[in-house]
Amino acid sequence: MKRLLIASLLILIFANVSIAQLPLTYGVRTTMDLYESNKLVSGNGAGLLTDKDIEGSPFLDEEFKTGSIYTTQKLQYADIQLRYNIYNDNIEFKTPAGEIQALASPDVVEIALIGNNQFVYSSYVHTNKIKKGFLVVMEVGKASLYSKPVVTFKEATQPAAYKQPEPAKFIRKSDEFYVRIGTEPAVFIEGKKDLIAAFPDNQKAIEDYINKNKIKIGKPEGLKKVVNYYNSL
Repeated sequence: MKRLLIASLLILIFANVSIAQLPLTYGVRTTMDLYESNKLVSGNGAGLLTDKDIEGSPFLDEEFKTGSIYTTQKLQYADIQLRYNIYNDNIEFKTPAGEIQALASPDVVEIALIGNNQFVYSSYVHTNKIKKGFLVVMEVGKASLYSKPVVTFKEATQPAAYKQPEPAKFIRKSDEFYVRIGTEPAVFIEGKKDLIAAFPDNQKAIEDYINKNKIKIGKPEGLKKVVNYYNSL
């Protein structure tokens, strides 16, 4: 129990501000507990995942990193080997037998810590459609800023006249960015117009701030400045 308590305290100390704001009432669980819970939801779990004969990577980071999952049931699965599969938009973990499984029920994830990244499972709006998935936390407050890594899949091509065959491949695209006010669905920020519209209660102040400070909307640093400014109002 003492070792578990020390591990939990270390995780909470090195987590960022939003984790520090969580109530300290999470029951600590292990990899085996996560495996058993995952199996109950999915039958035999998601099974072994392989990406043979495909170029590129569907992962934010190929290597597993020690992390924690905080659930909506107020459980903390501590010291789990985790990685984020961008293409499948899911978190994978290693089972006690060394197999790789995807979370069978990602909607129970409140916060996931993987290495230096923090993820939330949230509703978001893209192309006028409400979706749900994992977002990487960049700023937290009454307005929160998230990024969403993007990977596309290109099918293998057959040989043709004057053209060599190409293997199937995963292609990493530019990250998308989202702003969320309170608990509303996060909204996709494609340009200045979207960013101003994301703050309905202070659009004039946000527009003036962007113009006065010549904020570059396409840069994460610029988006952070705008969100932090809004949170200061």
